[in-house]
Amino acid sequence: MRSDIEPGKPALSMSDADFEALARLAQKEYGLSLAESKKPLVHSRLSRRLRALNLLSFSSYIEILSNPKEEKERLELISALTTNVTSFFRERHHFDTLREHAKESLVPRAKSGGKVRIWSSACSTGQEPYSIALTILSECREANELDIKILATDIDPAVVRRAKDAIYQIEEIESIPEQIKNPFIERANPKDEVFTFSNSVKQLITFRELNLTSRWPFSGPFDVIFCRNVAIYFNQETQRSLWMSLTEKLREDGHLFIGHSERISGPAEASLINRGVTTYRKRSQNLSKHAT
Repeated sequence: MRSDIEPGKPALSMSDADFEALARLAQKEYGLSLAESKKPLVHSRLSRRLRALNLLSFSSYIEILSNPKEEKERLELISALTTNVTSFFRERHHFDTLREHAKESLVPRAKSGGKVRIWSSACSTGQEPYSIALTILSECREANELDIKILATDIDPAVVRRAKDAIYQIEEIESIPEQIKNPFIERANPKDEVFTFSNSVKQLITFRELNLTSRWPFSGPFDVIFCRNVAIYFNQETQRSLWMSLTEKLREDGHLFIGHSERISGPAEASLINRGVTTYRKRSQNLSKHAT
């Protein structure tokens, strides 16, 4: 059986008070909802962090986190508590819908001089925004010559750095459709089985760090927003607020893609039309006025 306790080192004890203090901080700073049932998971993941810092108690760790100057460590906390599980073209039906939307609306608008904006709001290590870029390029090889831009954000600086580096192992790129691989993927190192993307892919994407529960330093609107497997970490109130904020940033008839276990709730429901599995489209104002 797997153990997170290092040989020869005593187990770190987490009291109920320790867990409650961590839960309050995670909720206040990042909107994370840590139910009591998650205490063993939190203990397991943060024990590794305490050992890395040579700390002997969770109370000492909480004291560090409470220091306003320790933003870096609070980001380490959020990285430990959230799971960066991702892959290229994950939930393929979303990218099929994106391709149709690009073909019917986004690319024609861009070719006629309009702008297209897409947001990957929890980009993790980059697989999602690069899948978006590949989808757009598969419909419009000259996308870089048009006003098409993809914003990719994540709260975790470490995963944003990896996304910018765009270096992936051969097994990671296996989920990319073969017809897309050849024009846009190249070896990052001739001697190793590691790969990267052509400049035509990279140039479409801008990466930034962003906490989705803080103020967003941009106004939109976006034609497409991906916000998948993020709301599952939030309580219901924060989820409703997030859905509304995302909806407000969508252009009329814009598309919102969410995670497979997530559902839209709160005031945003009135502004969105379900268009398939975890896929929504924002109503036009005319439709909204006549909606009952």
